[in-house]
Amino acid sequence: MEVFLGASAAEPSENQALKPCLLRRNHSREQHGVAASCLEDLRSKAYDILAIDKSLAPITLVLAEDGTIVDDDDYFLCLPSNTKFVALAGNEKWAYNNSDGGTAWISQESVDVDETDSGAGLKWKNVARQLKEDLSSIILLSEEDLQVLIDVPCSELAQELCQSCVTVQGLQNTLQQVLDQREEARQSKQLLELYLQALEKEGSILSKQQESKAGFSDDMDTVDTGMSRESSSEIVLASQILTALKEKPAPELSLSSQDLELVTKEDPQALAVALNWDIKKTEAVQQACNQELSLRLQQVQSLHSLRNISARRNSLPGELQNPKRAKQDAT
Repeated sequence: MEVFLGASAAEPSENQALKPCLLRRNHSREQHGVAASCLEDLRSKAYDILAIDKSLAPITLVLAEDGTIVDDDDYFLCLPSNTKFVALAGNEKWAYNNSDGGTAWISQESVDVDETDSGAGLKWKNVARQLKEDLSSIILLSEEDLQVLIDVPCSELAQELCQSCVTVQGLQNTLQQVLDQREEARQSKQLLELYLQALEKEGSILSKQQESKAGFSDDMDTVDTGMSRESSSEIVLASQILTALKEKPAPELSLSSQDLELVTKEDPQALAVALNWDIKKTEAVQQACNQELSLRLQQVQSLHSLRNISARRNSLPGELQNPKRAKQDAT
């Protein structure tokens, strides 16, 4: 009778699909491949494979990526194959650290990283350090830098900023909101430009301007040639900035504050030659860049002022705050 019950109990686990998993100890770089049918099966195999003393039972299994505790079979079955787990025994607690960081063991899988990947990794870390020093610098970042931080895995960014994954996820959501707001502003400007163009076409203003400029531009080509060569050599803007100015609608929204400052300081004639634009269009773009730069700096100053006010209020003794409350109560 006992043999029959044992056989019937074994059948479901044999019929159940095995999930491949990667298992390691806390702060260890050595990982083991394990196939388990359920969470309890994975725990059972962890004792033998990782040489964990059973007197430390029960062990806790957490996701190596962010330390999420996995204690539900249904959740375990929803995880993708080759999910990485860390086995915590006794009073061990999962945490980031400099030698491991929860992801250090992955670095052995990507030793042959090309120069492009390493450059991209260095870039997002530099931007992350900038945010770590002053969170208000979000306002000053370019769209490219914002997108870089959004695309970084949450666990890696959390390690760099020394914050929890929950906090960093909120930060990445904020970065996405800033990016969305800039895109909305760009679309609004495009709609306004289309509206103005439609008004010009109705009055035939645009066609007359094009006819009058056609002969004028032909005459000026030979005069401007020498000046163009001299001016183009004076351009100090990076090709990436020039590309954004040429190709991006409302380019001032794409550039960082540092790039905006460079554009506003550039000689309009030299910039017009480099972009192959007329001087009027060039000056309009420089003015838009200057306005965007001023707006961002004002926002940063406002944030700093609010911080200072908040810090002063928090430092005030209770005796100075009580009169205010008394007045409020009296009213």
